[in-house]
Amino acid sequence: MASERLQKLMAAAGFCSRRRGEELLRQGRVRLNGQLAQLGDQADLATDRIEIDGQPLAPPAATLTLLLNKPLGVLSTCHDPHGRTTVLDLLPAELRQGQGLHPVGRLDADSRGALLLSNDGALTLQLTHPRYGHSRTYRAWVRGRPEPPVLDQWRAGVPLQGQASQSVQLSVLEQDGNATLLELVMREGRNRQIRRTAGLLGHPVLDLRRIAIGGLELADLPEGRWRRLQPGELVPEDGQAPDTGRTPRF
Repeated sequence: MASERLQKLMAAAGFCSRRRGEELLRQGRVRLNGQLAQLGDQADLATDRIEIDGQPLAPPAATLTLLLNKPLGVLSTCHDPHGRTTVLDLLPAELRQGQGLHPVGRLDADSRGALLLSNDGALTLQLTHPRYGHSRTYRAWVRGRPEPPVLDQWRAGVPLQGQASQSVQLSVLEQDGNATLLELVMREGRNRQIRRTAGLLGHPVLDLRRIAIGGLELADLPEGRWRRLQPGELVPEDGQAPDTGRTPRF
């Protein structure tokens, strides 16, 4: 097996993301064959020993990806120092421990719906890196009844903090009293983007639910429940697999 950068090996083993691996290296928490590791070091898990906080990095587990219907109030993280409920708390013990599962992307605590959990580092990169631009579909109840010019402005992309936003596919599904149900298909996922945009346009979000990631739909999966994805369920939306050096998994 060829040597690879330590942060890539940590991600492939499902320990953490590459970015988090780089942070651990900068913090001096990683050792390679007993010596303090540096950012840029490479290793081969077949012959080298990598330790993080004194614990050996285990070989990669068999790849596993779950689709979770995240409820309100649950954090899209593996651990919370304040003891709040995380997405891993919704899984059985045998999946919480030793599998290396982590959220693929994020969904705010006050939002709900489709979230992927995976130990597949290549899949995580393919679904979260901006260059691949995978769509995500949301249903949002907003306060009020947005007028057509406001909806057109949203569709065109509303700048946030001076940075341009991509265009959005947006349609009105329902209106009930002083609230409107919108469906949005987006290819970028900036922090709380829908909520921030809705607030700027004068129609704050009342409820936000992600119903699909690419062509993978939440369908009738109950809230708080999860299911394993089968090979081939996630396919490239453009029919072309990104060049990752691995067989495409989505």
